[in-house]
Amino acid sequence: MKKTFLSPKNAKLVQFLNLSILVLILLNVLAVIYGTVTSLYLAYKPWFDGFEIFSIAVFSIDYIVRLIYCVNDREYKKPFIGRLKFALTPMALIDLFSVLPFYLPFLFTIDLRFLRIIRLLRVFRILKIAHYSKKLGLIRRVVYSKRHELTVTLLLALITLVITSCLMFFAEHEAQPAEFPDIPTTLWWSLMTLSTIGYHDVTPITSLGKIIHAINAFVGIALFALPAGILGEGFVTAISKKNRDK
Repeated sequence: MKKTFLSPKNAKLVQFLNLSILVLILLNVLAVIYGTVTSLYLAYKPWFDGFEIFSIAVFSIDYIVRLIYCVNDREYKKPFIGRLKFALTPMALIDLFSVLPFYLPFLFTIDLRFLRIIRLLRVFRILKIAHYSKKLGLIRRVVYSKRHELTVTLLLALITLVITSCLMFFAEHEAQPAEFPDIPTTLWWSLMTLSTIGYHDVTPITSLGKIIHAINAFVGIALFALPAGILGEGFVTAISKKNRDK
């Protein structure tokens, strides 16, 4: 494992910079949220716009610096290929997408309605927190280590959705043609039932439909409990390994 040793002074500086970036990210999320309040945005528009420009400058510099110095890592040591490989990593793409909405209107002529959607994408800057939080790094490693088990769980959920949707359509279509007009609509009902959320006031009225509904609800509880157990076991293993390494 590669380790970097910093002097106490430099370590405090790095800690301060990381904390500053974290605060800036959280303030950006708040700016996006409160910027949708028309009266508030119009009253403080210069402040919102100025803060956006300042944030873009900081995030752009952060992205460029990471792209320049990524070659110091053995994995990205080739000047061009290494930087391209680094730019395509998930965290680098998050950094890019956090600033891209600001630059797009200068590069292309964009419809104002689409521009609003792009500006709302700034809220994804919150994902940049993963750069500066060891705890989020742990979550990423655990999810990656359990990706096969989670994929199997997802496939089981998809198979259950398709089967129960088809069965429910044939059980309820004639009795409730408006509520279950086709399998795609029934698929949405099945998803809501499987997630135990419920689908408004739509309930089966046939005996077969009620049985399918009950089975779907029970299977949904089990399927949603599986990822929790898988991730829980992954966290226990990762934390135990970390303690052993210490």
